[in-house]
Amino acid sequence: MMTRLERQIQFIVEVDKVKQIFRQTYLSDAARKENDAEHSWHLALMACLLEEYVSDPVDVARVTTMVLIHDLVEIDAGDTYAYDPEGAKTKAEREKKAAERIFGLLPKEQGEYFAKLWEEFEEYQTPDAKYAHLLDNFQPFLLNHASDGKSWVEHAVKKSQIYKRNEKVPETSPEIWRYMQEIIEKHVGAGHIKDE
Repeated sequence: MMTRLERQIQFIVEVDKVKQIFRQTYLSDAARKENDAEHSWHLALMACLLEEYVSDPVDVARVTTMVLIHDLVEIDAGDTYAYDPEGAKTKAEREKKAAERIFGLLPKEQGEYFAKLWEEFEEYQTPDAKYAHLLDNFQPFLLNHASDGKSWVEHAVKKSQIYKRNEKVPETSPEIWRYMQEIIEKHVGAGHIKDE
């Protein structure tokens, strides 16, 4: 039987695999696509920096943990691109199964805590989850902007898709939503986002 420390170390080594999960978003210099570990680190930093712009009070420590673990399920489930309707059909099932295995590696109470935090993120109901989702949407958005819309162009992304994906952002942060809208219009004008 494994000790508590051995279980924690097993988890730590297993989640190193998240560095091998590449996303569709390019780094800001467009040199290559980012991986899930880079994405999660960026979100954690943003969680500390942008709290002042959210409408409801949040627990930044919880949000930081939430964004650090939210994509660990992609070790098993793979990354589902934000604008992939086919992948979205099986995403929840694939990720739930992955969460059970990956968080199940931890000592019971830690695994249950991470699983509940991950479920809270997925349910998108609490102020913490809403802030975490805002960050999860805003970060790749900013990288797309910095890389001259490279991923948007590659995937022929439409303005309507971006609006749909971010429909809850105005409720969480009207100021960040206004900023996003300005960027969307610039990229529509530049032809990086389809005006549909």
